[in-house]
Amino acid sequence: MITGRLCMENISAADGVKDKVHYIAVTGVVRNKEGKYLICKRSPKERIFPNKWCFPGGKMQMSDFVSTPKDTSDHWLDIFEKTLRREINEETGLKIRVLGYVASLALIRPNGYSTVIINMLAEHESGEVVLNEDELVDHAWVTLEEAKGYDLIENIYEQMEKVDRRHRQSWVLA
Repeated sequence: MITGRLCMENISAADGVKDKVHYIAVTGVVRNKEGKYLICKRSPKERIFPNKWCFPGGKMQMSDFVSTPKDTSDHWLDIFEKTLRREINEETGLKIRVLGYVASLALIRPNGYSTVIINMLAEHESGEVVLNEDELVDHAWVTLEEAKGYDLIENIYEQMEKVDRRHRQSWVLA
């Protein structure tokens, strides 16, 4: 069986596919009832951003939707939310409630393929953090001020500020 990673890495640029094929990842700006944000330190083994602090999340997999019944005759709905719940649980052991969209961004991976990242706001519902240490090696619940002391991936802090502004204006975490 060829995995997605092997398949994508073996497609040459001459195939004209790199411009059409993208990884899709979903990350969670997870906020707890105390108003602190969950940040996690990436493993030194990670291909991109090793040892940097980030929001937990990961790549969408086809199994995030095809293993469940379709929501309409042709479609699966809320796939970003389902992917985020799976990834947060796999990486941290937490259960979350997805509240909405925060931001999106794109980057080019070392293999030349793009990754589109969807950032979602989530509320910590239950569980204690137990990290999947293959991917993440540390975690912290931080305030905006405390986050300044961490080596964050670029734009993580700005997304926390955006959520904090929205929270003060209209989002209420029950």
